[in-house]
Amino acid sequence: MKRAFAEWSRWLHIYLSMFSFVIVLFFSVTGLTLNHLDWFPEKEVLNELDGRLNPAWVNASDTARVKKLEIVEFLRATHHVKGQLNDFRIDETECSISFQGPGYTADVFMDRAKGSYHLSERSLGAVAWANDLHKGRDTGQGWKWVIDFSAIFMTVISLTGLILLLFIKKKRANGLLWLVLGIGAIALFYFI
Repeated sequence: MKRAFAEWSRWLHIYLSMFSFVIVLFFSVTGLTLNHLDWFPEKEVLNELDGRLNPAWVNASDTARVKKLEIVEFLRATHHVKGQLNDFRIDETECSISFQGPGYTADVFMDRAKGSYHLSERSLGAVAWANDLHKGRDTGQGWKWVIDFSAIFMTVISLTGLILLLFIKKKRANGLLWLVLGIGAIALFYFI
């Protein structure tokens, strides 16, 4: 029974490590990029432009009749606006729309009387994109599941590694000593 448990732990440790290798590496690297933003300076790219859309879409007397879907799809098709629709506000004189994605925002302000709009699009670069993925910011539910599964994989990999250490008599004492030293070092750095 003990041998079967050790073999099962080794199998789980090896194959979960390999299956989740890229995602564990991604979260490790982005942990560094988040902790040291000054090491990875990126230039913000700001794109601003003005345009017109079909005034009938925004000119309705009833704000409930504003053609939200048509407006959003027009902006996506015409200006390749990315990200999730975060906010669509309508008042008596203007509409404002906000799109957000990892390392990206786009804000649109529309004059309801004229059908004119101003688009302000901001991209922060690859490192900001990766950092937002690390944090799960503006990424959607699917990516949040990736983060959850990654956390589960890292937990299982760590625990199976510890279990494997406990089965190796020659390395057990030193391994556990290093475990205690690691916990102590982390606690010391936290309190300092």
